[in-house]
Amino acid sequence: MQKPPKGHFLGLTPILLFMLLVIGSGVLTQNFSTMPILVAFAISAGFALLLNNTTSSLSIAEKVDIFCRGGGDKTIILLAIIFLLAGAFYAVTIDIGARDATVNWALNYVPTAYLLPGLFVITSFIAFAMGTSMGTITAITPIGIGLAESLGVPIPLAVGIVIGGAMFGDNLSFISDTTIAATRTQGVQLRDKFKANLIIVLPAACLTALLLMFVDIDGSAVITSNDYDGWLILPYLLIIGCALSGVNVIGVLGIGIGSACIIGLTKGLFTLPSMLQSIQKGMGWMQDMVAIALMIGGIVALMKAYGGMQWLVSNITKRITTKKGAEYGTAVLVSALDIATANNTIAIVSTGPIAKDLGEQYDLDPRRTASLLDIFSCGFQGLVPYGGQLLVAASLAGLSPLALTPYCWYPMLILVFGIIAIATGLPKFKDKSKDDFS
Repeated sequence: MQKPPKGHFLGLTPILLFMLLVIGSGVLTQNFSTMPILVAFAISAGFALLLNNTTSSLSIAEKVDIFCRGGGDKTIILLAIIFLLAGAFYAVTIDIGARDATVNWALNYVPTAYLLPGLFVITSFIAFAMGTSMGTITAITPIGIGLAESLGVPIPLAVGIVIGGAMFGDNLSFISDTTIAATRTQGVQLRDKFKANLIIVLPAACLTALLLMFVDIDGSAVITSNDYDGWLILPYLLIIGCALSGVNVIGVLGIGIGSACIIGLTKGLFTLPSMLQSIQKGMGWMQDMVAIALMIGGIVALMKAYGGMQWLVSNITKRITTKKGAEYGTAVLVSALDIATANNTIAIVSTGPIAKDLGEQYDLDPRRTASLLDIFSCGFQGLVPYGGQLLVAASLAGLSPLALTPYCWYPMLILVFGIIAIATGLPKFKDKSKDDFS
């Protein structure tokens, strides 16, 4: 049996190289789209294959096998399928005019001053119901882009609002994989984690909505008298209804695509061949995202095999000596793992057992620990430009993921309020939660 890899900083260098390539080229050229994300990941993957395990040397065939198994992980494959379906949904709804119809409906019935805060609230609600930020972003980003064009605000701002709302809902949802991972690893009930989590993040959400009220809107660009066909809004209404019913994200996107196709055919908005071409076009938009997802999975698998993750964990935890330090350590560890893996669920699952041990050692309330795991992982997941959320949003908007990060206000704010919660010890509970899952 092969010995587990010894922790070594060298194992983290592939993701550090990626960040250096993207950020460094952006700073040097004053253009963060200079280095294509896919090319940067390809270079980082090649570099990762040149490294080796310090415990036992791996052959190139073994390293390629590890890379392929990482890229073929079920989470990565699911992400790739979501990317393809999201592209198809986006293309079909644009081609039949569903996005424009939905925007015109909003401009007619929602006061202009409340459109941007309303976009944040609606996105948050849908993400909470769906339990997935990815599905929410793919469904709502087209509407956000349409609103931005109508209101004369930067498209990255509107997309950043969608990302923020999606992370808010995903962070609190009872059916979110991050919530389930956080509560199961800490042995607390979903409702207990929800209460503790809400107290910390609600001020961040309220502040985000308040800030959006002060965004300058080009009133002359808003036309409230545009006619719209109510039937064209149906695909979006269906995905919201399916989300509320707890339908899986794949099913939600499938129903959205199917309904848009049926409406387009029955209303003569496109023919069967043009409908198929529309679906193919949308999936084609996402081919780079699929390749990036596969490379991320492979690189992360190699970093684990080289001991990079073990080095990160050991160097963070060995500096913890106090109760408050244990909470800061939990936050730093889950944040670092999310930055390294670009997957908040993986970050929580990896950090959870360590956080539970720290909680028992320093008498931490597991409800707070579960909340901190989810908050800090979701916060950074909504900011890293190579995470699935920003990648799919940027692809739909035709932007660089780095252009979106400055406008992801809510993810930034929950990190701030998370730190405040640790520093102040709030929220505090009279009784210690000891609820375990059966």
